[in-house]
Amino acid sequence: MSESKFLVGQKILIAEDDENSFYLLEYILKEQNAEIIHTRNGEDTIHVLRDNPDVSLILMDIRMPGMNGLDSARKIREFNPTVPIIAQSAMLNKDDKEKVLAAGCNDMILKPIDKELILSKIKEHLRY
Repeated sequence: MSESKFLVGQKILIAEDDENSFYLLEYILKEQNAEIIHTRNGEDTIHVLRDNPDVSLILMDIRMPGMNGLDSARKIREFNPTVPIIAQSAMLNKDDKEKVLAAGCNDMILKPIDKELILSKIKEHLRY
């Protein structure tokens, strides 16, 4: 499979309330031919994942209206212990990684999003 198409057949759920951040992630992932689902808050993310158990990976913003990303990750782990969740936030520092992992996320990335880093982490968690 060519490098530019490594996400063919992968459904990625982007939980992001900031439109600019969403559009950047969407652009990066569509370039890799991923199927994208977008939610804007933690509650919707949980419902959408229940309705789409074939989601391959979640990119979870930490700060969203209503239920935040960490609380959403905790709820997701109650019914889906395996889907990789990569937390993303401009508000976290590297010391917060323990809190992110304890909430059920597999990894975290700091904003602004670095294209090569996010693709590297996605490959790692999808085991490419």
